[in-house]
Amino acid sequence: MVPTPRPARPAERSHAVVIGAGLAGLTAARALADTYERVTVLDRDTLPAEPAPRRGVPQSRQLHVLLARGAQALEELFPGFLEELLAAGATRADTQGEAHWYLDGHLLRPAPSGVISYGASRPRVEHHVRARVAALPGVVIRQGVEALGPVATSDRGRVTGVRVRPRSGGAGETGGAGEETIPADLVVDASGRGSRAPAWLEELGYHRPRQTRVRADVVYVTRHFRREPHHIGGRSGVALVPFPGLPRGGAIVSEREDRFAVVLFGLLGEEPPVDEAGMLAYAESLPGPDVAEVLRTAEPLDEPVRMRYPASARRHYEKLDRHLGGFLVTGDALCSFNPTYGQGMTAAAQQAVVLRALLAREPREPREPRERGRDADGLPRRFFRAAAKVVDTPWLLAAGGDLRFPGAEGRRGPADGLLDRYLTRYRAAASVDPVLGRTFLSVAHMLQPPARLMSPGHVLRVLRAPRTGGPAGAES
Repeated sequence: MVPTPRPARPAERSHAVVIGAGLAGLTAARALADTYERVTVLDRDTLPAEPAPRRGVPQSRQLHVLLARGAQALEELFPGFLEELLAAGATRADTQGEAHWYLDGHLLRPAPSGVISYGASRPRVEHHVRARVAALPGVVIRQGVEALGPVATSDRGRVTGVRVRPRSGGAGETGGAGEETIPADLVVDASGRGSRAPAWLEELGYHRPRQTRVRADVVYVTRHFRREPHHIGGRSGVALVPFPGLPRGGAIVSEREDRFAVVLFGLLGEEPPVDEAGMLAYAESLPGPDVAEVLRTAEPLDEPVRMRYPASARRHYEKLDRHLGGFLVTGDALCSFNPTYGQGMTAAAQQAVVLRALLAREPREPREPRERGRDADGLPRRFFRAAAKVVDTPWLLAAGGDLRFPGAEGRRGPADGLLDRYLTRYRAAASVDPVLGRTFLSVAHMLQPPARLMSPGHVLRVLRAPRTGGPAGAES
């Protein structure tokens, strides 16, 4: 059978450059590969040949989970990806039927939900995505390269490339020689929370995007343990969510059949220790016994690693009145969330799905130069508006969850108090009503909108439930 040739691309779809080879950059490259003749991905690091943490992704040593919506997005971008991940040792679990969730100290009623998550380390997920992207026709991944900023046309209306220079072998050093400009029709900044895109835009005469921040001063510590069948009753994982009055939490995720990732975290001055006795005492202060059980009885496989995350930050590129043509921002460079909600990989993959769909709908025929100039910011405008809708749900969940704590810094709305009282009662009711639990997890995994929690049927279930659920730690 003769393969169907790929459709010819217009001149302005010749070359795209992606800054950053993390999950956001790699999935963006996948989205671009369908419509651009060439895609070059740049990264400051020397990328590992096998799954391993790296300097440019410091959170890669911490616990990660692939939420249900993120798993769907990666499967859409890379058909067969989830089976490949499972074959490499990752785990798959029903988040309500095979895990324990403690909400406001109440154990969510276990029951099959169909909300499926995947346990795998961040380096493992990134490794398999990177291999898929590197195998795409026309895609090149360049390592050890620092992006210095976009190059624009004389009228600064759109990008024409990106300036780069090689990094030296020294830790954190850059070489002074070898600067070059890589021509590009599109530049995507996926460089993470340290993105310099706002400064780059300002240098070219554009406004910086407005930023919304919610500061909760999260500190978290991850350690890996050998998993044995008897641990936590054979379940796949545990989540103990902080709440006002107890700004501490913890979680367990099965990264492999024989390996747990365990995280302890605290907000607003609560800081998990890294010594064994201190970690155990901290875990014993949590509502459920599961994390403490693993720390007490399981064999540690490495040393604890601590990380700090001061604030969630959202840059509102969608609200700019003028965009630099051919310049996009995605992933944590667009919006970064409190990592204890596990939303980062999922939000990045969803943004790539959106980008792919927008490119597929763009005109495929070359436009006249004056038409291109008139619509220079068309794709950025459409992408940022669509990406904002992707970000809305995880931002509402993460920012809203953090702003429950009086000490968290951020803007609160006039209706927040009433909503918080309802959701507090909802969490307690979910400890006896599995339908409420299933919806809560569907929303947390971005399968349903948050408004579903307040549907008339759910409000009725909450009002009919006992005022308090069973005691934290009670078995079903």
